[in-house]
Amino acid sequence: MYMRRLLICISLISVLFLSCNGNKVAQIWTDHPEFALYGDYFNTSQNQYKVIVKYLEYPSAQLGRENRGKSNNNPDIVVGSWLKNTSTGVNFKSLDYLFGANKLSRSVFYPRLLSVGRIDRSQYLLPVSFNVPALIFSKEKELEISSPFTIGFEEIKKLSVAYNILNKGSYTRMGFSPLWNDDFLMITAVLFDSSFKEASPLAWDNAALNRSMDFVNDWTILINTDNQAEEDFTFKYFIEPQEKLIQSGRILFSYMESSELFILSEESKNILDFRWIMEDEKIPIAEDAVFLGLPKRGKAPGAANAFVQWFFKIENQRLLLEFSKANRISETVFGICGGFSSIGAVTEQIFPRYYPSLLGRMPPSEFLAAPNILPGNWAVIRKRVVLPYLHDRARSRQSEETMPLEKRLAEWQRVNR
Repeated sequence: MYMRRLLICISLISVLFLSCNGNKVAQIWTDHPEFALYGDYFNTSQNQYKVIVKYLEYPSAQLGRENRGKSNNNPDIVVGSWLKNTSTGVNFKSLDYLFGANKLSRSVFYPRLLSVGRIDRSQYLLPVSFNVPALIFSKEKELEISSPFTIGFEEIKKLSVAYNILNKGSYTRMGFSPLWNDDFLMITAVLFDSSFKEASPLAWDNAALNRSMDFVNDWTILINTDNQAEEDFTFKYFIEPQEKLIQSGRILFSYMESSELFILSEESKNILDFRWIMEDEKIPIAEDAVFLGLPKRGKAPGAANAFVQWFFKIENQRLLLEFSKANRISETVFGICGGFSSIGAVTEQIFPRYYPSLLGRMPPSEFLAAPNILPGNWAVIRKRVVLPYLHDRARSRQSEETMPLEKRLAEWQRVNR
């Protein structure tokens, strides 16, 4: 229902402003429907410029197709994931002119996120929002966690094995299994420096990837007997959401990204606590961090610049958070554009007003690790190739028992050529 209302909003905005002076109207392409609301807020906040918001599942891929076809339908602003790749410099213009006196300041952004948008010494993309991984657990267990902010693999294992209850060969209570969530396997691979990155189309450190999955397999054997015991437990008890299993005491931990964590029901949030996952002083930023770019062939630079300057003002993001709360949008979409704001002051000072559990427990900026540059179709490759490989490999004692990732990727490319 929420998505439907937003898409209707997008259509209404488009119909309303297409008849306006084109130089005063910027078109935004985005994979985040909530930008329709941001656009509407901008349109009503001043009367000089307007924006039209168009939802696309993969806006960067569509932009590339438009440029190759020499279309006149190019947007003025693109907001989405996977914008940084080999075509960034071709599709987008440098944004260095946006910085300076009475303009944007580089210092307001998280520096490691801002650096992702650079090519050589020029800024081509601006970070909008990001998410980080967390483990959730019952507030009753809070004092058992050594750090008030983070938790690492070894502590998860230690607390899990102490929590396990084995009765007549079957687990009736289990602390945690890495196999419960393929996204946790991906986070493990990232923290072992598997270094997935754009190539033709993808490259990675295969030795590091194998070490990460061997680590998971050893985890299973040392803590939970074997993956069959974990699968049996999952089949028997995972008929409810994992947060409910935590509340009932069936499991101790569950993996969850911040984008999911802060839209849990109030009932769940009152019972649950969380810690950010950190290894070797690194909290990995999720690969789908959202960025904003201005295409070279945009036709309304004045309107586009005005929107960018407006959107990245601290006070305006506070107003957007207030608007989201007042209209109950924050119950289904976390923060700014589904994540923490890329502006440090907004995330660290303003977010806790709307998400009280964040007070004093923001992800420490010095530990945030930015994602690598990934191919524009990474979302599809991740879902169709990488995650299935991790799912199978984490359940195999020997890497030879699993179809290699290289072969899976080649097969996927052949079928989707």
